[in-house]
Amino acid sequence: MVTNPNQTIVTHIWYDKEAVAAAHFYASVFPESKVTSVTTLRDTPSGDCDQVSFEIWGQKFMAISAGPYFKLNPSVSFFVNFDPSRDEDAAKQIDEVWNKLSEGGQALMPLDKYPFSERYGWIQDKFGVSWQLMLTNPEGEERPAIIPSFLFVGDQCGKAEEAMSLYLSVFGNSQQGTISRYPKGSEPDQEGTVMFADFRLGSQWFTAMDSAHEHKFSFNEAISFMVKCDSQEEIDHYWERLSAVPGAEQCGWLKDKFGISWQIVPSEMDEMLGKGTPEQIARVTKAFMQMKKFDLAVLRKAYKGE
Repeated sequence: MVTNPNQTIVTHIWYDKEAVAAAHFYASVFPESKVTSVTTLRDTPSGDCDQVSFEIWGQKFMAISAGPYFKLNPSVSFFVNFDPSRDEDAAKQIDEVWNKLSEGGQALMPLDKYPFSERYGWIQDKFGVSWQLMLTNPEGEERPAIIPSFLFVGDQCGKAEEAMSLYLSVFGNSQQGTISRYPKGSEPDQEGTVMFADFRLGSQWFTAMDSAHEHKFSFNEAISFMVKCDSQEEIDHYWERLSAVPGAEQCGWLKDKFGISWQIVPSEMDEMLGKGTPEQIARVTKAFMQMKKFDLAVLRKAYKGE
C-alpha cells in the first residue's frame, strides 16, 4: 500500500487535547501508518493548538487539539477493508487491529460473522473515533483499505442518495459505485432508501447509509473533510456549491445542507504552516482567523510579510 499522491480530500479530526496521542496510537495500530508532522498554531480562539498530519494505511489524515467543542460520534466512521486478495494475512490482521482498537474502546457491533461479511465489527476507540472492520470478499470490486462512511440518521435519514448526487455534481472526476437499497419489510427503514452505497470523489472513496433506527447523534464538526484547492477559482467553486449554513462559515470551514462539515483550503497552506518560520506561521494564522472563505492572495501576502 503506497500513499496516494493525488489525494485532494483529507479527513480532519477535531480532538479536545488528544490529537498527537491519537495519531501516534493509529500509527501503532494500522499497517503502513505514520505521523508525518506536528505544528503548533499559537494564539487561536482555542489558545495554542497542536495540528498533526498522519497517514493510516497510506491515506492522509489531519487532526487538531482545539478544545472540547465537538464530540466524536458514529455518524462518520471509517471502513477498514482487510482484503485477502491484497494480503494473505488479512484474516489474522483484522483480529489484531480489532484487539488494539478495543483497548479502552467500545464495540458497537461485535466482531463476528454477518450475512454481508464473513468477519465484520464496528468499534468506537478510546478517543471516540468509530471504525468498521471488514474482511472483504476477494472476488468483489477492489476498494482502498480506509474509506470514510456517512450514516444519515434522524432528520437526515433518507437523504443519503441526495447527498451523493450533490457531491458527484460538485467534484470533478467522480463516480457512483455500488448501491443497495432497503427491501420491503425493513422497518423502520423505508423501502428504497440506501442500505449501503459507495462513491468516489476524485481519488477518494466514501460510503453512505441511511438508518431510521433511533440514534442519539448527528453530523457535527468533530470530523470534517479538507478539500485542497490549487486556485482561488477552485476555492470559490466548492464554497458556492457546498456552503448552506452561513453561521457555520469560519476560517475556511463550511457546513453543507446535510450538516456535514468541509474545509475548503489552498494546497499551499500545507507548506505555509508546515515549513514556515514561527513568524510566517503566526502571520498566516492571524490572517486566516479573520476570514470565512479563504482569500489566497491575502494569505500569500501574509506568508511573505507584505
